[in-house]
Amino acid sequence: MQVAIFAIGRMKAGPERELAARYEDRFAKVGVALGLQFSGIAERAESTARDAAQRKREESAHLLAHISDSPGTRLVLLDETGKPRSSEAFASLLAAMRDEGAKRVVFAIGGADGHDPALVTRADHVLAFGPATWPHQLVRVMLAEQLYRAATILSGHPYHRA
Repeated sequence: MQVAIFAIGRMKAGPERELAARYEDRFAKVGVALGLQFSGIAERAESTARDAAQRKREESAHLLAHISDSPGTRLVLLDETGKPRSSEAFASLLAAMRDEGAKRVVFAIGGADGHDPALVTRADHVLAFGPATWPHQLVRVMLAEQLYRAATILSGHPYHRA
């Protein structure tokens, strides 16, 4: 199963980008043996529309165009209103999507205003990294780390110690 990240907002050079890249690379190496292929990141600039609702609609349209509702694609939104999951539950979700025959899963990080309500309705899962609001750069790092951690949990690697 291909695993991709779609992010509103571009990651600038610096320690966050380097850390995210490090975990993405680790996930790519460990995940392949588990049937999880990291297919990369698609970034899109934030909308410049004047009101939040229009910005969310525009950003969601870009995401929907990116995933194109192809059969076998699962959409997982990262949003502060989503369901928090433990690392073990996150790993189980990833494995379940793979085992159910999903061809691709796209993890989507929204812009500063969040995701359009219509996109939330369309999503297969909406997850949160706790009740706090996080900058998208840190969400990218946390998502990359959780993908790597999920792969290590699924492979029995000692990186994750419960």
